[in-house]
Amino acid sequence: MSRSEVSAVDDAEWALWDAFGAMHAQLGRELDRRLQRDAGISQGDYAVMLALFRAPERSLRPGPLGEQIGWEKSRLSHQLTRMVGRGLVERVECDTDGRGSVIVLTNAGRLAMLRAMRDHAVAIRSLFLDLLEPEEKQAIADASARVLERLAETDERAAS
Repeated sequence: MSRSEVSAVDDAEWALWDAFGAMHAQLGRELDRRLQRDAGISQGDYAVMLALFRAPERSLRPGPLGEQIGWEKSRLSHQLTRMVGRGLVERVECDTDGRGSVIVLTNAGRLAMLRAMRDHAVAIRSLFLDLLEPEEKQAIADASARVLERLAETDERAAS
């Protein structure tokens, strides 16, 4: 029995899925390598700093920060500990809740983010965007939106 008979996914669809997974993994590794080389930060650092960079007052509570970048509490906590140690972010007591903290992008973090953004955008363009035709970009955008919508529905069902 072939795997397409077991899973209702045919061989061409498995090939598509395998190619997508390989592309995603290799692209992620290359982008991470370039961030490390060019800015001295990881993709994890970049994800946290980008969320903070875009946030009002360059700060967020840990819960919303984790939700925004799609990380679980423990992963975010370990990442923030490393970033605090390197001076990229700081934990500040929350004015409205003495038990909680706010994660703030430091000046050093903001400078690291600004250094990384241009090079990261150039890498994304050269490794991904420039290889696609306009209709392919639109197809990827449309498909991504549908998959994200399905995942949100799945999350809602799991939560209830």
